[in-house]
Amino acid sequence: MNGKPDAGAAAGGRTEKRRGRRIVLWRHGQTSWNLERRFQGTTDIELTETGVAQARRAARLLAALAPDAVVASDLKRAAATAAELASLTGVDVSYDAALRETYAGVWQGLTHDEIVARHGDQYAAWKRGEPVRRGGGELETEVADRAAPVVLHHADKLPDDGTLVVVSHGGTIRTTIGRLLGLEAHHWESLGGLSNCCWSVLGEGARGWRLLEHNAGTLPEPVLGDDT
Repeated sequence: MNGKPDAGAAAGGRTEKRRGRRIVLWRHGQTSWNLERRFQGTTDIELTETGVAQARRAARLLAALAPDAVVASDLKRAAATAAELASLTGVDVSYDAALRETYAGVWQGLTHDEIVARHGDQYAAWKRGEPVRRGGGELETEVADRAAPVVLHHADKLPDDGTLVVVSHGGTIRTTIGRLLGLEAHHWESLGGLSNCCWSVLGEGARGWRLLEHNAGTLPEPVLGDDT
């Protein structure tokens, strides 16, 4: 049974439609560079003690979803976050370098203020939604090109009502959501950032993936109303 609620539960004698597959995109816990507002990118920074505690709390909530699969970035901060969920659920974690954060070249290791001071024009162009190789690194579309197929590959292996948890990084999650929703790249910035150890939920709809929750820190609730 895998601990999942009966998708065919009856309401008033009628069988409810199965909810379809679900993807939970979970950002890693806090790091010291997060506190310093320092751009991490692909730099391999570990969780703080607070970050570990965040991961443990979030894992207790996400374990209630009885995930069928967990895939994570191989960077330490994501891998350690995923390990907390694996220890509760017994689901093995698959690691994939394609889920790493955006490589940002010379921006990596700089604080937000340093980036604005040294690369202000480039920063402003990025915020306007222009295709920018921040610090000489990756375009956002290139991040989506490597990350989104990995997420879809694992989602395709789910049962019809299965749940995949993807443990990754804020920028990578945002670009992946944008790609899976079919949004044009210059609109991806309209998706707000994720707090440490918060997550977004995509659900399978009749016309593709839908954003059900964003930057959530509690368990997803069903949508009750006309727009289900």
